Amino acid sequence: MTKLVHVAVGVIVNADGKILIAKRPVNVHQGGLWEFPGGKVDAGEMIEQALVRELYEELAIDVLASQPLIQIRHHYPDKSVLLDVHKITQFTGSPIGNEGQPVQWVDARALEKFEFPAANRPIISAIKLPEKYVITGPSLDTTDFIARLHCVLEKGLRIVQLRVADFNVDTHQSLLDAAMRAVDQSNANLVINCSLAEYHRAIQSRSDTTFGLHLNHHHAAVINQRPVGRQVLFGVSCHNAEEIVHAQHIGADYLFLSPVLPTDSHPSATLLGWESFSALVELANIPVYALGGVGDGHITMAQSCGAQGVAGISAWW
Repeated sequence: MTKLVHVAVGVIVNADGKILIAKRPVNVHQGGLWEFPGGKVDAGEMIEQALVRELYEELAIDVLASQPLIQIRHHYPDKSVLLDVHKITQFTGSPIGNEGQPVQWVDARALEKFEFPAANRPIISAIKLPEKYVITGPSLDTTDFIARLHCVLEKGLRIVQLRVADFNVDTHQSLLDAAMRAVDQSNANLVINCSLAEYHRAIQSRSDTTFGLHLNHHHAAVINQRPVGRQVLFGVSCHNAEEIVHAQHIGADYLFLSPVLPTDSHPSATLLGWESFSALVELANIPVYALGGVGDGHITMAQSCGAQGVAGISAWW
């Protein structure tokens, strides 16, 4: 059995919000590719200790504060790795390539232009996704819907899922257009929760795809490959281990895992609770959002369980 190499990885963010990347030497595993700095965790060493040591050795910086971002297990043909990724929020010093490696500050939106090892790809998704994900709920009419949406965007939330019962382009086109205008003005992201067929109908009349796709577990179960291009944000709703495995098989960029806590909308649902939620998150190599009875006050708990953050309707809508 291939030995699992435990690696501490730092996503270093400067005052301008840019991310530091480094280029691997050509003579090492995955050589010549760009990566997020870090190194092996020594026996008996805590992740935070490994980050402090590795980033000082590699970049001559002192880490002052960090927080968990994502944990990734990846199996290459010749090597298996467990990446414990932390976001470095405070440090002192100016990063330099202590080992002769090129380093570069990059805008998060430009990371896709660089070639990374396969194990690093989910890190890019985690960097680009916020910790709060709002889902639209009931509204009286289009005017009320837009008023609620503007209120959400004014609070700084930057990803919105348009979820209406039985989404149909013929019925909901005006709602979709209004939502797109609102999120575009706020530099936010819009994702539609609908069937794949309705999603394709929604983008047929558009020269560029400006919104993502989210599938519920029923719609996801009937497809066997990623249904949209890499430039489209793609998510899946999951409730158990099998659905998490399938979501990753079809190339989801992130997933919802629910229900974590009691909700008014599903009072009789079987709840995961934080312990089971945490165990299931370990199966995911992509960002996970806790869903179900959660809000701002649960972000720290969700992230301590390995999640990207929380998603919800009533918390913000």
